[in-house]
Amino acid sequence: MMNWHFWLPVMVLFTSLGAAALIFWLDEENSRARSSINLGAAALKILLVALILVGVSQGEIYETRFELLTGIDFVLRADALGVMFAGLSSLLWLFTTLYAIGYLEGTPNRRRFFGFFSLCVASTLGIAFAGNLFTFLIFYELLTLSTYPLVVHKGTNKALRAGRIYLIYTLGGGVVLLAGVLWMHSLAGDLSFAATGQLDALVTSHASDLKWIFLLLMAGLAVKTAMVPFHGWLPQAMVAPAPVSALLHAVAVVKAGAFGMVRVVYDLYGITLSWQLGLLLPLGIAAAITIIYGSLRALQQDDIKKRLAFSTVSQVSYIALGISLFGPAATLGGLVHLLHQGLMKVTLFFCAGNYAETLGIHKIQQLDGAGQRMPGTSIAFTLGALGMIGIPPMAGFISKWYLGTGALHAGMYWVLPVLILSSLLNTAYFLPVVYRIWFKPQRGDWPHERVLGRWDTSLWLLIPPLVTAALSLLAGLLAASPFSPLAWVELIIQREYLP
Repeated sequence: MMNWHFWLPVMVLFTSLGAAALIFWLDEENSRARSSINLGAAALKILLVALILVGVSQGEIYETRFELLTGIDFVLRADALGVMFAGLSSLLWLFTTLYAIGYLEGTPNRRRFFGFFSLCVASTLGIAFAGNLFTFLIFYELLTLSTYPLVVHKGTNKALRAGRIYLIYTLGGGVVLLAGVLWMHSLAGDLSFAATGQLDALVTSHASDLKWIFLLLMAGLAVKTAMVPFHGWLPQAMVAPAPVSALLHAVAVVKAGAFGMVRVVYDLYGITLSWQLGLLLPLGIAAAITIIYGSLRALQQDDIKKRLAFSTVSQVSYIALGISLFGPAATLGGLVHLLHQGLMKVTLFFCAGNYAETLGIHKIQQLDGAGQRMPGTSIAFTLGALGMIGIPPMAGFISKWYLGTGALHAGMYWVLPVLILSSLLNTAYFLPVVYRIWFKPQRGDWPHERVLGRWDTSLWLLIPPLVTAALSLLAGLLAASPFSPLAWVELIIQREYLP
């Protein structure tokens, strides 16, 4: 029967799809209507996701299912994990939309930008609510196609080259993922995402097949997760406008890959079977290599956005590291970092965009004295940087604490030096930037200063990073509260992943 529980996941997706259709239909110059549609759709999406969140917390089931091909269902299902990712996507879409409206004011091709921007968010929500591998694959590839126009938005030779690299990596990863999905379907049929040990019966006769399928699935997902050696597209994509960078790093592309890894390990194979097949240790080693490599490369970057890009390469692999450790504490650390990193990284990219748009600053060495000229932006950047380092009581500290505790519980003591070295490297590439902003005097004129408002920049550009920085601080300060990201992840683990 098609009722409220059937239609609500569809309605969440259509808030973005409908917005995209209306935006493409509007004239280029009708900016007021376009902004109203964007903000109205973002607000409605948050409301719908909140309704689902309340229902899921009370045990309600929201599922859209129909047969698309013979033996293959199209499934949207709002479980606790999907709602967590959908909530992050919806919240950050609102702030990124606010930011993008101010950032792109007066620039050409805004209709195209915001249209594909909405399609990108619809694809991300489809990934969040995908109830099986086939549905996940559909939205995973739609995400690639909808983000490409955003990466090449500026239309320069550099942007077009970055777009080509992005497509080569992501479409190649999609082909590998498709191979894994088809192999799995031939072996086990149409499997739903459910932590029920659904592959256990195949271990005796198809253990080798399951290992190779896991490798294909993880390799395909590792491209969007930007794990070494599949990370090359991400620094190149920094040629995109700041709102796109924020979206790519905080919620859409790299998080889609990491979220897919969580689905495969916990909801397809199951954590116990993954451990018995010896699949988790290689994943953990690959994550550890990426964490250290990304931090070392970040140290070498003078361009602000590229330093943040390599920071993302490192930080997102904390999620993969958490799910590779056999135990609830590490799982808690990895999953909550999916939320925490999103809040911190979107803040940092907002701030990088503010420095570029207001003062013409793109290089770290140009930031001397920026704290006095742009105190609001600089406070937000500082909070985001301290969170990435993992200084208490910021959200990043909570993630690293549970990852370290989980490593001890799992007996994987080699993870602790990785976390310590990573934090030291985080300190080495973030604290000098903060020092320049607050404690070094300005050297000469700013590269290209613009007066964008009464405050340190336009309120459209200033409010989003201040709010997201505050949320990342509150996520750490109020971690023990019943409404924190940590509390929701604890609910996910207790309800779905513990026997």
